[in-house]
Amino acid sequence: MTKKIFAKYDKMLIPQLPRVVFPGRIIVILTPGEAERAVDFLLSHPLLGIDTETRPSFKRGTLHKVALLQVATEEICFLFRLNHIGMAPAVVRFLEDKTVAKVGLSLHDDLHMLHKLGDFKAGTFIDIQDCVKCLGIEDLSLQKLYANFFGLRISKNQQLSNWEADVLNDKQKQYAATDAWTCIHLYKEYLRLAASGDYELIAPEPADGQDHATGHHPQNNEHTPKQS
Repeated sequence: MTKKIFAKYDKMLIPQLPRVVFPGRIIVILTPGEAERAVDFLLSHPLLGIDTETRPSFKRGTLHKVALLQVATEEICFLFRLNHIGMAPAVVRFLEDKTVAKVGLSLHDDLHMLHKLGDFKAGTFIDIQDCVKCLGIEDLSLQKLYANFFGLRISKNQQLSNWEADVLNDKQKQYAATDAWTCIHLYKEYLRLAASGDYELIAPEPADGQDHATGHHPQNNEHTPKQS
């Protein structure tokens, strides 16, 4: 069956959708030694989802550094508490790795913030936002993309919580893991749609109110892992 996807997804529909949560194991990394073992495990996988979290600032002119780097496989998500371990050698090794594709959203921003913690030369990263533009999708937030592709809702309730707390609570851990894990699913579905052309792009309704849905297929949207 041809999948219908929207160039612009109506955010008013999102609260009505069933919620998606990461179903796997979540491991919090608090020491450089734990980071070494986690990175060894992660780099044995062909595809990883990544994201970062930063403590929100509610005071003008005050900015915090990245507190958390979350990296997920299909079954396990590691939460690297960078406010505890900083840019540990294993974290640098992971970020500089060129053998495993790491997928996420707005990676330019994430890498920019991570560079503020220490120097590294970014390895192989794929930004899903760059990919889905090839399909004609204009809405690029993780929540809208996941709703558009899968009809499921990613909760953002913990986004503005304190990511530098002494201990992350279960809701924070679930939120962080879900964000990284869903990136894997988004990227795999993008690859499927781009390869098969089995989708119909629903264009935004024109100002005159007439229905305007068109089929659109990419002519050359192969998106391979790149060096950032």
